[in-house]
Formats: sequence, structure tokens, C-alpha cells
Amino acid sequence: QEHLVESGGDLVQPGGSLRLSCTASGSDFSIATMGWYRQAPGKERELVAAITNGGRINYADSVKGRFTISRDNARNTMHLQMNSLKPEDTAVYYCNAYKSWLRINYWGQGTQVTVSS
Repeated sequence: QEHLVESGGDLVQPGGSLRLSCTASGSDFSIATMGWYRQAPGKERELVAAITNGGRINYADSVKGRFTISRDNARNTMHLQMNSLKPEDTAVYYCNAYKSWLRINYWGQGTQVTVSS
């Protein structure tokens, strides 16, 4: 059964860093496009960063230069290194995998990131 599990969310001070991880269980995640989304209270879920199985990467303008997405296809894992965190980065962060050949999106349960002094 396919599912995604995130970890690494925490409370951090402005300017601090966190590393989020996503572990995928199931088949064919190594060839899926994977990404991180976030949702702040009262706001819509938004794309933070995405990475294809070939390593093509896309970042939201608000995180460019601060966040780095990576994946390890052999281990079915994905990471988001977040540096220079700002209070506006506070949100629940979700791992996503999109299997384009099936047109199916998979979501993790989310991990809370809070940036506050």
C-alpha cells in the first residue's frame, strides 16, 4: 500500500534551519515527481518545491536561495533543507508524489513547522 510519511517539523527561531524528510512506501515512487507543499492557517495549500525523477527542480519564488530539495531514488526518500527561516514560513508541510502515468497524487499527513522567537 502506497503512503508517504514526513518528519522533521519543529519550532525554530527566525534565521534558523530545519531539514524535513519524506519516506515513500510502495511501488514506483522513484519515477514519480515529488514535491513539498505547505499550508498556513487560513491560506490555500501552495507548492514549495518539486523535483522530477530526473532531478529537474522547481522552487516557489518565496523560498528560492533559502530552501533546497533533494531526493534519493534508491531509498525512496526526499528531503527539504530549509535555511534562513522566516515567520512567514510557518505552516504544515506536506510531502507529495505524483504518478503521472496513473494521474494519481499521494499525500503525507503533514508535519508542522513553526518559526517564532
